[in-house]
Amino acid sequence: VFNLGVYRREAVKSYKSYDFFRHDNKEAMEIRKRCALVALQDVKAYLLEECGQIAVFDATNTTRERRDLILNFAKENAFKVFFVESVCDDPEVIAANILEVKVSSPDYPERNRENVMDDFLKRIECYKVTYQPLDPDEYDKDLSFIKVINVGQRFLVNRVQDYIQSKIVYYLMNIHVQPRTIYLCRHGESEYNLVGKIGGDSGLSPRGKQFAQALKKFIEEQEIVDLKVWTSQLKRTIQTAESLGVTYEQWKILNEIDAGVCEEMTYAEIEAKYPDEFALRDQEKYLYRYPGGESYQDLVQRLEPVIMELERQGNVLVICHQAVMRCLLAYFLDKSADELPYLRCPLHTILKLTPVAYGCKVETINLNVEAVNTHRDKPSLNSNNVPASQSPARMRRSSLTPRASADTEQRPRHHSVGSKPPDPLGP
Repeated sequence: VFNLGVYRREAVKSYKSYDFFRHDNKEAMEIRKRCALVALQDVKAYLLEECGQIAVFDATNTTRERRDLILNFAKENAFKVFFVESVCDDPEVIAANILEVKVSSPDYPERNRENVMDDFLKRIECYKVTYQPLDPDEYDKDLSFIKVINVGQRFLVNRVQDYIQSKIVYYLMNIHVQPRTIYLCRHGESEYNLVGKIGGDSGLSPRGKQFAQALKKFIEEQEIVDLKVWTSQLKRTIQTAESLGVTYEQWKILNEIDAGVCEEMTYAEIEAKYPDEFALRDQEKYLYRYPGGESYQDLVQRLEPVIMELERQGNVLVICHQAVMRCLLAYFLDKSADELPYLRCPLHTILKLTPVAYGCKVETINLNVEAVNTHRDKPSLNSNNVPASQSPARMRRSSLTPRASADTEQRPRHHSVGSKPPDPLGP
């Protein structure tokens, strides 16, 4: 994500007032244009030199002149462009957005709510003077874009041309901004957890059943409005949900990662029987695919419908599995492919996620029921651990667009806070 506000703050250092955004402030207009050009060059570097696939140019882009600048830039570099225009004329929604999002903006370090509201409303008036909406009937009829009107009350979609654009439209038409909470937890400790076996379909251990009862008490105490409960189709999540005494929905795509030939084995058994596979998985855990099974990358793709449905829903409790919970957590916390397989998701612990502007608040709730530790830390790797017979392509075990070579020099870029694009491959 290339947030023009970050570039502008780097150039100006100190924001004083809405005057900076007046259309007749020539000095400021020149600064803003220079920042846009620098950001576009960073977009180009990301897409061409760093093998990025999608770049978000996050700016107001409210004039045809600015959008034409973007279109010409894209044409010169053979990039596709998809515009997202958010139109809102509901005063209550605007006020709520300012108070939720802009009060915490670096532009307003004093955090005075009244001053922020007054200044930002005047900034909006500055934009109105030169604002030229996308015109689907004449000027912009050949462009690909979506208009989101009053935070999803209505949508206008124009000339969606490929799969990625259709996915963007689908996503924007399904998310909402109403307050909600997502509770993530794993099933209670299972019989296989006790002996260190992965996968399989074992039932709960005595402590796992104790956790299920503790989870029931916790949910009742929270008095959550219209809570939906989702599980996988594996016995250990179903048994955990059964103890709650509420209606729940089973999702097959919430099943644990498929370990293929390694199902129902301990890590020691895998290392002894499949030493090459064991070493390869430690080398690139996100991309590694179990023989006859899945990789974390496969799992992420499998979970997409669940993630989309979580964006649509209100309050949800997802009772799932370690690898599945890692993927869901990585999505909401914007973790990279390198971090995802090593996120800590202990048994008998609830993660309470509250989506907020530009991120997600996380609260960890331990229900104080002992359980085994199933977490494996990221190993310290050296090239001697890699089987000599394996080429880098074989090691990946998945078909992906290769990234730039490891020794490619990459120049630093500015990103919006918390939005640094993840390394798609990770070590």
